[in-house]
Amino acid sequence: MNVKVDPKGVWSDIQAIKKSSPLVHNITNYVVMESTANGLLAIGASPVMAHAVDEVEDMIKIANSLVLNIGTLSPAWIQAMTLSLKAANFKGIPVVLDPVGIGATPYRTKTTHSLLADGKVTAIRGNASEIASLTDSHITTKGVDSLLNAIDCHDQARILASKIKCIVWMSGSTDVITDGKLSILVHNGHPLMSKVTGMGCMATAITGAFLAINQDILLGCAHAAIFMGVAGEIASTNCKGPGSFKLEFIDVLYNLSLDQIEERIRLDLV
Repeated sequence: MNVKVDPKGVWSDIQAIKKSSPLVHNITNYVVMESTANGLLAIGASPVMAHAVDEVEDMIKIANSLVLNIGTLSPAWIQAMTLSLKAANFKGIPVVLDPVGIGATPYRTKTTHSLLADGKVTAIRGNASEIASLTDSHITTKGVDSLLNAIDCHDQARILASKIKCIVWMSGSTDVITDGKLSILVHNGHPLMSKVTGMGCMATAITGAFLAINQDILLGCAHAAIFMGVAGEIASTNCKGPGSFKLEFIDVLYNLSLDQIEERIRLDLV
């Protein structure tokens, strides 16, 4: 194993994001637009939410990464995602796909597979049920929530990464980040993160920022997972419940230090 995951690597990526302020083009869902934009701003990235068919290709010309999130689908948004995906592939910028709720309805499942057929994605980030649904059509999800544990679906994540030839980040109490051969297991995070809508979507968008500045896709995704997990742990110590947790989390993203990452990082390579 030639991969080194350490706090200084995570910190180096954070500083690179703050210095270059990469433009992350999000075609994401109505529920999370504001929180996603605030999360990206807090870490120093520059968010844009552009989903109009008439402008997405032009937006890609100035973007540093593309995030596709199928949380609230419509025919026009699917067309915009397809156009932006092809434009991003042509430009050579990273694309992160979040298959929100795939397996819950045929529409979501068909859309996800169509996107994967229409272009190349750099990374897929989702919960265990979503990742498992991409490898087994008989697996369903409870709306957008996972019915499965990430560790139990480790093999499905590896299979998907090998099949699509991308990095798969499967979130859960332990996050699994894999290229199909090597897996990084990140043990950071807090249960309150599952009680605030859009935390996974924010993680996907933040992954777009990390991949905009780190060409090592596996490390970039792992660093994003560690960053989110550590921030969640710290935010949980200063809140009273899900409402205040959301506010604390944005502040922690903005203020997170190298010392805090060094103190809390917990991971395994397998």
